[in-house]
Amino acid sequence: MVSNYVANGKTDARWCDRCGTLVLGKACGCGSEARTFQINSPGDIRPAMGEGRELILSLLRDAFGTDAGLSGKAIFLNKIPGEDRADEVVAHGAVIAVIRFEVETNDFSIELRQAGAELFRDVATKNVVVFGNMSGHLKGKSVPGENIREIRGEFPAGSPLILVKGGKVGPGTAYVDSGDMRTAEKAFRIKDLQAVTDMPLSPDSDRKRFIDSNLAHLRSIESTAASDIRSFIKGKDLPVTASFSGGKDSLAALGVLLRVKKDPELLFVDTGLEFPETLEYVDRFVSESGLRMHRASAGDAFWKNVDTFGPPAKDFRWCCKVCKLGPITDMIAKDFPKGTVTVEGNRMLESFSRSKTSFVSKNPFVPNQITLNPVRTWNSSEIWGYIWMRGLRYNPMYERDFERIGCYLCASCLSSEWRKVGITHPKLYKRWEDHLTRYAESRSLPREYVDMGFWRWKVLPPKMVRIAEERGLQFRPSEGAGPSMKLLKGATSCAAGGFSMEAVVTVPRAHDFSAVADALSTIGDVRYSEDFEIALVKTKTGTAKLFGGGQVSVTSKRPADAEALFERSVKALLRAQMCTSCGICAKKCPRHAIRIKDGLHVDRERCNSCGRCESSCMVSHYYDKIV
Repeated sequence: MVSNYVANGKTDARWCDRCGTLVLGKACGCGSEARTFQINSPGDIRPAMGEGRELILSLLRDAFGTDAGLSGKAIFLNKIPGEDRADEVVAHGAVIAVIRFEVETNDFSIELRQAGAELFRDVATKNVVVFGNMSGHLKGKSVPGENIREIRGEFPAGSPLILVKGGKVGPGTAYVDSGDMRTAEKAFRIKDLQAVTDMPLSPDSDRKRFIDSNLAHLRSIESTAASDIRSFIKGKDLPVTASFSGGKDSLAALGVLLRVKKDPELLFVDTGLEFPETLEYVDRFVSESGLRMHRASAGDAFWKNVDTFGPPAKDFRWCCKVCKLGPITDMIAKDFPKGTVTVEGNRMLESFSRSKTSFVSKNPFVPNQITLNPVRTWNSSEIWGYIWMRGLRYNPMYERDFERIGCYLCASCLSSEWRKVGITHPKLYKRWEDHLTRYAESRSLPREYVDMGFWRWKVLPPKMVRIAEERGLQFRPSEGAGPSMKLLKGATSCAAGGFSMEAVVTVPRAHDFSAVADALSTIGDVRYSEDFEIALVKTKTGTAKLFGGGQVSVTSKRPADAEALFERSVKALLRAQMCTSCGICAKKCPRHAIRIKDGLHVDRERCNSCGRCESSCMVSHYYDKIV
């Protein structure tokens, strides 16, 4: 279990050499002492399943002619930073390789680590190079072809290699084709080269062995999570529900809840973009369990709005509001007017934004719901171990090598998973690809906008900027690189009374959306939902809602007040995302409520919304020119 999300570092994991599997607790169930090894942080390690396992074995066979070192062995995957999917491959209690999805080639590659080179040195039938006549520190060095003594197999430039020099072995990369190596000035690069160790080799292992090795730990974390739920709901006169998305985390959370309450009611949101297997799975689960399910449906809301908002993006997730938040809020208001306590599967290791998830949370935009997060500290292997231990039926899509299961075209999914959708669900894939193609052609965008997934960002992150620059691609400011505003509705009368204004503001996101909530606090009282990226500000004259996707919605009793609040809200959005850290606003604040560090930060207890910081800001001053 974890308590903190730390990226780009190392964390300890444990392995039982006797049982040949990952140990989740401090000791293995067989009584053997667990061996510690290191993986990349934050360490959300998961078992390789179904087609994911076969992917690893096939990459090894393609590269080295064999998978003999892994056939029948327990294999785990640990996510690491990368342009797209990137996973450490863990077997025999060591990181033996890294697999990556290359956006440029639309395919997977594999790189051995030191342990992997040792594992396959004697069984590989190709991509092995033996060399000599070099001494000293060789890691990172390039080797001339004249030093090569043996080349095993044929392979192209860029291929992963196993390098052997005397009693040392390590991974490397070919600079040239195997046929050109002996005459090349630079034949290959050494990634690492170490003396051969007595690397312990694990016996064959399976899911049952994994469960047996971790049974005490799994029962312990279940007991703790169940106790937390039991203590919270005791004496509370509110219905207890479980959010059931069709994914593994919500399934594990429901499993824990069932140890406390035998008949919780389920909440399911059909976004209209679910995989058919997910819908079938949810219906079957409900039928077999006998539990009552409340179902909210977004219908075709996505397709009705996509032409207005454009493709959703990682930094423009308007679809979550339309397809998830809206339907679930309406359903809870209707079916649970007095409120509900909902158990969810939120986990700290899912993302940085959820790294501070607490056991009890409350979304200010779903006022009738209190959320409990009993599996928040579990890693993916604990989730799967628990599901297998309790024999819970899980979504079959996980065996197809889908790491996350949500909307099939979600911009937040990986390009590797989108390619998988093309294989498993060609009709769904084609519908979205055709839409993206029409969108790109109507705006004279390059074909790579679709083919290489540039549509997934309104403002390209550094990794995609690099790819675009390497290919000489340019994206015009009107396609998301610069600020713009589309007014959907001016200050007009609202059916609910008063007047409202609505717009979509596109602005480069230089900072986290929480900075927008900070900037809005200089206007009035703010409530902020991190998960849904929604900030709500209330003033004496009206209410404004700002969404992470750029939507701004304002209501007020008078049109003039609506217009004034709308302008101030948009200015706050621009100030937050376009802050130059000049510090003028901090100096102007008489209450010292503003701090400038990587953008604008406001101490809400000190701020009295006097507006002096807004009037002193250069971004606010040029508001009409910026948008």
